Amino acid sequence: MIELRNVSRFYQRGADVVHALEQVSLEIPAGRFVALMGPSGSGKSTLLNILAGLDRPSDGQVSVAGRKLGDLSEDELAEFRASHLGFVFQFFNLIPVFSARENVELPLLLTHLNKAERRERAETALRIVGLAERAGHMPAQLSGGEQQRVAIARAIVTDPEIVVGDEPTGDLDAKNAEEVLGLLRTLKQEFGKTVVIVTHDPRAERYVDEVLLLDKGVFQGSRPGGAAAGAAPAHGAPR
Repeated sequence: MIELRNVSRFYQRGADVVHALEQVSLEIPAGRFVALMGPSGSGKSTLLNILAGLDRPSDGQVSVAGRKLGDLSEDELAEFRASHLGFVFQFFNLIPVFSARENVELPLLLTHLNKAERRERAETALRIVGLAERAGHMPAQLSGGEQQRVAIARAIVTDPEIVVGDEPTGDLDAKNAEEVLGLLRTLKQEFGKTVVIVTHDPRAERYVDEVLLLDKGVFQGSRPGGAAAGAAPAHGAPR
């Protein structure tokens, strides 16, 4: 599903060149739940942005869902992201004057779906994340965990093959973090999504199939996650 070959990313910072990634090569098969882990400044978010088509590498090749991202124009890349990827961030990025349902509907405004179809898709996504009864609530009326579940519903409402998350549990307490990780695991298990997250949260290791390790922009290899060993907790999406 995702393949990087000798990917490097350099930034100019004043007179200095920052080497965010150095010759990273890796593969993520379809239907895997993977965590990118490593110290702060190791290049995790840069790598996530590149494989999600939000940034371009300075060198190397990125293939996602059978497409070479370097061959796509900016407009084609935007269309590719809208069709194939769903995004979840540390801060939920919900629009405060929109209900949960309206927030989830937002990506569908770029599609050919009519209003009734958008509403139905949004309600289905909210049902998957266990928030069917909260569809009419505003973000301020929801807990942090519920807001992140709305954000996950928004990420999956277009039925993307890949869900990416940048510190999706970083702003949550322990209980809500476990629920969100369990929900991401459910997306992989029950819906066949490929899920890739950047995280510092050690709890994530119990839910993922594989941990990919980076340090100072260099890929350090991988280790099995708890799910690969059959040890992932059995929390799924709230029902």
